[in-house]
Amino acid sequence: MLDPNTILQKAKTSSFYRTILNWSLNRMIPFNKPHDFRILEIGDYHLKTVIPYKRKNFNHIRGLHACALATISEFTTGFLLVSKLDSKKYRLIMQRLEMDYHYQGKMDATATFSISEEWLRQNIYEPLQSQEAVVIICEIKIHDAKGNHLTTGKVYWQIKDWQKVKTKLSA
Repeated sequence: MLDPNTILQKAKTSSFYRTILNWSLNRMIPFNKPHDFRILEIGDYHLKTVIPYKRKNFNHIRGLHACALATISEFTTGFLLVSKLDSKKYRLIMQRLEMDYHYQGKMDATATFSISEEWLRQNIYEPLQSQEAVVIICEIKIHDAKGNHLTTGKVYWQIKDWQKVKTKLSA
């Protein structure tokens, strides 16, 4: 069996491994499976995902549902952060989600999120040296296949060193 980090690294340059990664994510996050979200592009510091224009993602007027758009915003930002942060060292919890809806989605749409090593250092690593937890705001924009700006999301993630977490995991 391949190590998840190996699949993730190979998915950056291989459509075959991106397919394996997307299949694995649908199994690991069953809530997202009906939406059929897929990672289109993954780099060291960016992620591009797609929300397909299909019935399970529709609202009552056959547009992309507001909640599906919010969910892919959470997924895209959270997945990139989890892929960069050591899950054995840091706990990541969504604290709040704000969405602004600009245009009705009537076709496939993509969510794109980018960070940098400098951004991680300034916003997470350095503040956690003197604070118990940090809340970072990840702004993400979704555009449809024609380039229309559908949404701007702000996903607030609380990040904490596991050693500072006060609740215990139950067995």
